[in-house]
Amino acid sequence: MSTSTENPSDQEQEKQKVGFVSLGCPKALVDSERILTQLRLDGYEIVPDYDGADVVVVNTCGFIDSAKQESMDAIHEAMQENGKVIVTGCMGKGVDAEAIKAAEPGVLSVSGPADYSQVVNAVHEYVPVPDHDPFTDLVPPQGIKLTPRHYAYLKISEGCNHRCTFCIIPAMRGDLVSRPIGDVVEEAKKLVENGVQELLVISQDTSAYGVDTKYKLDFVEGQAIETRMLDLCQELGKLGVWVRLHYVYPYPHVDKVIPLMAEGKILPYLDIPFQHASPRLLKLMKRPGNQEKTLDRIKAWREICPDLVIRSTFIVGFPGETEEDFQILLDWLEEAQLDRVGCFKYSPVDGATANDLPDHVPEEIKEERWERFMEVQQRISAQRLQARIGQQIEVLIDEVDEDGAIGRSWADAPEIDGRVYLDGVEGLQPGDAILAEVTSADEYDLWATPLYEEIEEE
Repeated sequence: MSTSTENPSDQEQEKQKVGFVSLGCPKALVDSERILTQLRLDGYEIVPDYDGADVVVVNTCGFIDSAKQESMDAIHEAMQENGKVIVTGCMGKGVDAEAIKAAEPGVLSVSGPADYSQVVNAVHEYVPVPDHDPFTDLVPPQGIKLTPRHYAYLKISEGCNHRCTFCIIPAMRGDLVSRPIGDVVEEAKKLVENGVQELLVISQDTSAYGVDTKYKLDFVEGQAIETRMLDLCQELGKLGVWVRLHYVYPYPHVDKVIPLMAEGKILPYLDIPFQHASPRLLKLMKRPGNQEKTLDRIKAWREICPDLVIRSTFIVGFPGETEEDFQILLDWLEEAQLDRVGCFKYSPVDGATANDLPDHVPEEIKEERWERFMEVQQRISAQRLQARIGQQIEVLIDEVDEDGAIGRSWADAPEIDGRVYLDGVEGLQPGDAILAEVTSADEYDLWATPLYEEIEEE
């Protein structure tokens, strides 16, 4: 048999290949990005299908039962289509991990959320590290990203110190562990240098950033900076891109961030998971904060920054919720006038202490309350969007199709909020930022016309 030197295409074909399925929230997406980055650095090729993969990694979500079922279905499909499956993520601990092993005894490894080393070690064990040239197998400085090039999630901490009765996040991800502020800012700078125009700050509790380290000093470009939310916002605000805050609890120190929004340093946008407004229900949920004081705080924030947009999530049908509790919530909504709102019907989650509370609400009442809630909020949202007609807004383009371009304003986070439609517009690309005038609106979205003269002047 003759021997010959294989050409690069032959070597590429022989690369060990890893398939990847990422489920769940943006925090899990960041976990997936970190795992994929390490695997690419190790010389593996990442493939989008089961057939060509030597092994498949499934990053699971375990927040609610429907998410768990989606994860179990994904694991089963990967086992059926490929047979060599490594499982990680929020279902990779405790009873959920045992359920996975019982349902799919052939899985190669099961590990919990953010356990990057165990996932990578499992891949190494079952698909040996390939021979590779680190100078030809380059990974972008910002790492592998699963979002479009123009925006990225910036995770600032892991875990949570709260013990909300409906939530099992602390059991899955542990207590709060904040990243050093120097590391976070350095990652943000690399992302911006490589084309990211919007940083979405995420954690389980962004307002608590640094509490676990007692706001330890760290260095950013040689300057000592405290590891806390305000200092982080000040540093990110210097980068000249959109900075959007998610999962913020309305603690008093959040007041200090609002002036940065009014000055245009970070986006005038807060994602605050209020969950309910009835003091009695909030106590049952073990949620922090006083809703009456929160209304005063929202009013004060808007006086400082009139453009402030607030999005939130709520739960209806929580165990023990009475009609009086629900009416308190509706009245609070009317007064708060939130811009973007999501609402979920309470669903029991294995391991959540709320399961043991008395007076569970019947499903038909949950549904009826959900419909009433959404009717009130849709009216509020529609009114607030109608008020923007005639305004000039900056729009960040996300996609372009045959009908025109679709983007978002400062008021809209990707995937969860509304969109801005620029019908019939040509010549734009994802990542373009343009000035446009709002021409119409519905309950969720805006329609706008580009103002090209203003763009050219800038």
